[in-house]
Amino acid sequence: MSLWIKICGNTTLEDAQLAAEAGADALGFVFAPSPRRVSSAQVAAIVPHLPAAVEKIGVFVEATLDEIYATVRACGLTGVQLHSAAGPELPARLKELLGHGLRVLRVVHFSPQAAAQAADYARDANVDAVLVDSRTATAVGGTGVAFDWVEARRSVFGAPGTAKLIAAGGLTPDNVAQAIATLQPWGVDVASGVEASPGCKDPIKVCDFIANARAARR
Repeated sequence: MSLWIKICGNTTLEDAQLAAEAGADALGFVFAPSPRRVSSAQVAAIVPHLPAAVEKIGVFVEATLDEIYATVRACGLTGVQLHSAAGPELPARLKELLGHGLRVLRVVHFSPQAAAQAADYARDANVDAVLVDSRTATAVGGTGVAFDWVEARRSVFGAPGTAKLIAAGGLTPDNVAQAIATLQPWGVDVASGVEASPGCKDPIKVCDFIANARAARR
């Protein structure tokens, strides 16, 4: 099974093109308070210059249906990542309005309750994959902090019925192979682990991350 790789927190066309050329399957753009936050106008200027085959995922934190819909349409996004307590009505409405080709990712923060929550999301036909992330007191993503992979393998990643799980949180070029070997995820997601500074990608780290992740899955 091939590995799905998302490079998140892109803020410039140069960084997005770099990740696409290095072999990323998806690029993430953060529309929420963050050092990597971008506007609809910024992303709308970037997306037309990216390969059609590369997914363009908007990251939203407790955003409304109307906000997400408007941003997806304005930017030409192909998917959304939802950090939200909203129920199954939000993914259902998004697919109803934007088409069933829209990739919908729901986020679970690693905790004792994460396995049950991930399994619940996975049963939703309108959710395409579940992203398991870490969080801190000040950030719900892009934390640069890894969760306990061994415990996560026993709980979230070992739970039946949650095949499309994406590992995120604290991944770097140096540890992504270990994370893949431990968790056996469907995909991996990285933001701060491939940066030179917040919001600015390091070309060598981006290329090494993707190469090391691909090699680990092979």
